[in-house]
Amino acid sequence: MEIELGEVQEQFADIIWEKEPVASGELVKIAEAQLGWKKSTTYTVLRKLCEKGLFQNVDGVVTSIVSKSEFAGEKSHKFVNDNFAGSLPSFIAAFAAGKKLTKKEVDEIQKMIDEFREEA
Repeated sequence: MEIELGEVQEQFADIIWEKEPVASGELVKIAEAQLGWKKSTTYTVLRKLCEKGLFQNVDGVVTSIVSKSEFAGEKSHKFVNDNFAGSLPSFIAAFAAGKKLTKKEVDEIQKMIDEFREEA
């Protein structure tokens, strides 16, 4: 699954993930209030997101096909692949070099590593 979204589409997707299941009419009102969109813009962007396989609009109720966490995971994998030749250790080294990790962050990373070791 590789779904590319522009910044505005991603903002709209975040609204849907936050509110789902949401009636399409209600989504029009939310998009007008939060994004300043007209009804036609909302339906056009919604249609495009449905065509990309991210959401579905069945009987006027919008729900996700791909969850926000699945989308973020795929986006993260693509970033690591594109920028670090798919090397997660290279990404973590670059990320950690730019910021001091807290003990809690280090402990959380170590816990994830330990869990992956157990699964391997």
